[in-house]
Amino acid sequence: MTDPAERVSITIPRSVLAKFDSMLADRGFANRSQAITEILNREIIEASSEKEEQVMAGTITLFYSTRRNNLQSTLSKIQRKHLAEVISSLHVQLEDDHIMEVLVVQGPAAKLRSISNELITCKGVKTGKLNLSSIIMPPLHQ
Repeated sequence: MTDPAERVSITIPRSVLAKFDSMLADRGFANRSQAITEILNREIIEASSEKEEQVMAGTITLFYSTRRNNLQSTLSKIQRKHLAEVISSLHVQLEDDHIMEVLVVQGPAAKLRSISNELITCKGVKTGKLNLSSIIMPPLHQ
């Protein structure tokens, strides 16, 4: 069953519309409606993740160097400390002794943000990002 659509009209400055059209062409959106719907959904998810009790699923993506002593051990300890929220991880070997690590997570949004911050702020992590979705996985164990 599909969600019924509503037609709306908005006014956007021409310069913004031109940049928007360029962006949606670059990303491969079929039309403006599809792009606007995706952007609105992303913002709605972000706003709803600010509610502490909201259960969400998502990923934490980390980029770091293996040259940093004990960093991988530290990251593993943090993940083990949060076994209920960290569902799975993927390590991708990159050039120059770097790793991209993607963690699949689920739980209360505030807890996921806290875990993400704990991981991203480890000395040696070059960059990281938490991405959340309001669609959750079924319970792993009952």
